[in-house]
Amino acid sequence: MSQVIKFMVFVVFFTLGLNAQAAKTVAGQVRFFNNADTAFNGYVNNPNAVQKKWLRDHYSRMLTYPPSFDKKNAWYKGGLAYVDSYAIYANDSLAKAHPEWIMKDARGNKLYIPWSCGNGRCSQFAGDFSNPAFRRYMIKKMQATVKSGYKGLWLDDVNLTWRVGNSNDVNVHITPIDSNTGKAMTLNDWRHYFSRYLREVRAALPKTIEISHNAIWYADSMKAKNPYITQQIKAANYINLERGASDGGLVGGTGQWGYETFLKYIDYVHKNGAGVILMDEGYTPAQREYGLATWFLISQGNDFINSDQRNWITPDNWWKGYSLNLGKALNDRYTWNNLIRRDFACGSVFLNQPDTATRSVSVGNGYKNIDAQSVSWINLQAKTAAILKTACNAARSVPNHKFIR
Repeated sequence: MSQVIKFMVFVVFFTLGLNAQAAKTVAGQVRFFNNADTAFNGYVNNPNAVQKKWLRDHYSRMLTYPPSFDKKNAWYKGGLAYVDSYAIYANDSLAKAHPEWIMKDARGNKLYIPWSCGNGRCSQFAGDFSNPAFRRYMIKKMQATVKSGYKGLWLDDVNLTWRVGNSNDVNVHITPIDSNTGKAMTLNDWRHYFSRYLREVRAALPKTIEISHNAIWYADSMKAKNPYITQQIKAANYINLERGASDGGLVGGTGQWGYETFLKYIDYVHKNGAGVILMDEGYTPAQREYGLATWFLISQGNDFINSDQRNWITPDNWWKGYSLNLGKALNDRYTWNNLIRRDFACGSVFLNQPDTATRSVSVGNGYKNIDAQSVSWINLQAKTAAILKTACNAARSVPNHKFIR
């Protein structure tokens, strides 16, 4: 074979590879993230070949739990292994072996991560991530975990704001003593130590290993970008956002808890090279569509949607909305008739954010809803959305608009 022909073959296969990659990352194709917790064991413990394929086809990634999932990595390659980023479990021998790795208050009392507390104690001590020895121990643990075949890690409690207290009241913050200075730790130092730790985690693992941070999106004001939060985002492939857009604390607009502020944070995550996992908690069909519509509004091709409602996300009960592919995004989200809208080659998404008046608008002809019913008008109450499909056309005309940024 001549060098020219070899080069042409290379170009063809290289182009096909790029096209295949582009197809996998199209912004309008839903990518579902499943939580394979103990309630999901019935589906993953002993599946046959057909069932394994279904799981691979429908769950782009899964939150998995080592070591019980270790052997399942042989047939499912998208597992992100759960690791709590700074927990030392109270019933673990590590707590007795290294009490110096546990954060303490001014009186020397051990401090906890305020979660799973009762009867005068919590299940997790707050590990001192300012301590280099503790960080090295945790990183070695993570390195050993991914060697079992996991796609990556899902790091819980990536808290760039205070999450430390005692066992008596989980709602009361207790300032820890900085073991490096002997003085009360400042929030700025907390963020400094945490972001350094996360950057060390990223540097210690191969680039092919994906890292997700279960982070608090409102850890600081979006009016001024915090450098430590920026470092934290850059140390991750994905930022997991619990409760997603269905979070009952989100209100309309651009205030501290505003829906648009939430989207702006996601924009900032994207700008810094990471995707997001919207871990939606909608309980009704309307909330379900609203959560997915938000995902379509922000999707850049490397984002995921999750739902904690087993009655529509399992192989036995799968909502077809999570299999949608609206194709290539034609634009970013924008305002249209007091709604937030985004257009794709095969459909459009319309959303009415919280605390707004009901909007009734004509969308024109040629649209169908997720249930394949023709739609020309939509009537959206506050905090509802419509995902509409149309004949695929990457060159179809869309209204003049002003992007939301």
